[in-house]
Amino acid sequence: MGEAYQIRDQEMPYFLTFQVVGWADVFSRKLYRDCILEDLTYCRKEKGLFLFGYVIMTNHLHLVVQQKDGKLSGWVRDFKKFTARNCSK
Repeated sequence: MGEAYQIRDQEMPYFLTFQVVGWADVFSRKLYRDCILEDLTYCRKEKGLFLFGYVIMTNHLHLVVQQKDGKLSGWVRDFKKFTARNCSK
C-alpha cells in the first residue's frame, strides 16, 4: 500500500472511500444499501465507531469516521471482511 493511503494517526477522524471491485453499480439496489447501513449501525453501537457523515453512491461509498479505541485500521479490515461476506448473500 502506498504511503499516501495509510492511516497514520489511529485516533483522528479520517475521510475514507470504499469502491466496489470493477466499479459495479451494486448500491443502486436497496438490498445492498440497507446491508451497508445495517453494518454501519452495528459498528457504531458495538465497535466504538464515530460516524460523522457518509454518502453511498452507486458503486462506492464515502465515510468520515473515527474509532473510539484508536484502532481504525483494524476496523477498516473487519468492516470490509464482514461486509463482503454479509452483503454478498
